[in-house]
Amino acid sequence: MEFVRSIWENDKDYMALVEDLLEDENLLKLDEITHHHYTTRLIHSIYVSYVSYKIAKRLNLNCRAVARAGILHDFFHEGREEIAALKQGSHNCVHPKIAVKNAEILTELSELEKDIILKHMFLTTVGVGVPRYKESMVVTCVDKYCAISEISTPVRMRLKETVSRWGLKLRVVNA
Repeated sequence: MEFVRSIWENDKDYMALVEDLLEDENLLKLDEITHHHYTTRLIHSIYVSYVSYKIAKRLNLNCRAVARAGILHDFFHEGREEIAALKQGSHNCVHPKIAVKNAEILTELSELEKDIILKHMFLTTVGVGVPRYKESMVVTCVDKYCAISEISTPVRMRLKETVSRWGLKLRVVNA
């Protein structure tokens, strides 16, 4: 599943906030990593970033922090096995910390952006802490929405195709 490029690429206000990030080779390598079975980690991050940005804009929140932290929230290259080998906790607890470290190498982060990245797994972990800002909650909720969408859309499409094939077979049998 590909988040439609023309939607976010043609939004000049959004691109002005994130285009420097999208020029980084290390960040662009996320496009080589499968994420949620059907997309890449980069496309997922852009999807989360853009949807969060649109919501933040509507709610008059800090759009810049949301857009940038949204792209950086999953900025890690390690797989689940590598993260488990670190013995620092579950994947859901550890990857936000790695993402913050990687993001700090790429760009200066505000406290708001750090909170967004560190707490984006809030609803799926314990001990991470509660998001301190509305912007953090927006990205947290949008991340869950996007993950569910990325996983369920291809499954729904395959199920629809299967049911359609069954329908065709039934029509042939009953003809």
